[in-house]
Amino acid sequence: MRMSFGLTFRAAKSRWMVNVSQQCSHGSVGLFVPPSPPLDPEKVKELQRFITLSKRLLVMTGAGISTESGIPDYRSEKVGLYARTDKKPIQHGDFLRSAPVRQRYWARNFVGWPRFSSLQPNPAHWALSNWERLGKLYWLVTQNVDALHTKAGSQRLTELHGCMHRVLCLDCGEKIPRRALQQRFEALNPTWSAEAHGLAPDGDVFLTEEQVQSFQVPSCAQCGGPLKPDVVFFGDTVNPDKVDFVRRRVKEADSLLVVGSSLQVYSGYRFILTAREKKLPIAILNIGPTRSDDLACLKLDSPCGELLPLIDPH
Repeated sequence: MRMSFGLTFRAAKSRWMVNVSQQCSHGSVGLFVPPSPPLDPEKVKELQRFITLSKRLLVMTGAGISTESGIPDYRSEKVGLYARTDKKPIQHGDFLRSAPVRQRYWARNFVGWPRFSSLQPNPAHWALSNWERLGKLYWLVTQNVDALHTKAGSQRLTELHGCMHRVLCLDCGEKIPRRALQQRFEALNPTWSAEAHGLAPDGDVFLTEEQVQSFQVPSCAQCGGPLKPDVVFFGDTVNPDKVDFVRRRVKEADSLLVVGSSLQVYSGYRFILTAREKKLPIAILNIGPTRSDDLACLKLDSPCGELLPLIDPH
């Protein structure tokens, strides 16, 4: 699979040009969705039976559920960030210690935000929201920071790693909507322009060091402290209270379905271990192997948005 991306932002005219071209020899259903085998009707029936027997279903989602909405993930074969580039995600410690790192991050995020924030839920998000509305889904835990479950109407939801649509002051803890910060960026950088090639999983793009040097980053309007997205960066840890809350929801559930996660990150994998301790049946829907395939009673390799709408939650 060969892909090219073009993204240009000119602040003075608030003008965007997005060019995405794709040549795909594997018939992938989307730009960032890895190749997968055709749907197996017998596997679909097995998942239907799993869902039908579940009375208190907990679902945990990962980046694989959002690739069909146009958000790349990190680990997917051929199309994930690690497969396409040698780029690495920002580290929590680097962000805290270094003003230049924060400047680079926010410049990239500023350019990528209009596209990232405009992305919409796909049929998999809508299916899970419908399951909740009909009383089938007991709780939803997402490792994603894209707010697509919220956009789809999910309410019984824990955003394990936070949400890119909120911004946090590292000094006073004040939180503001990310869209409000975009306006402050624009006011501080009226003539700044950038051209980027490549899209990253968490709403930013790739820029050169020269491009970011003149980018101005606002401080907290309340105390003047540094601002950070209200998300868990790599190298950070999930709030212990949130971990305890999710662990209680797992213990209250009678089954667990993983959707679109390789479970390589321990912050999500720990809840699989909790489910195993409780002897809960575990089903996994993910293209490619996961860390917990040997613990699952059912494993399906299909695009989430193709399979979940086929399941009758009644």
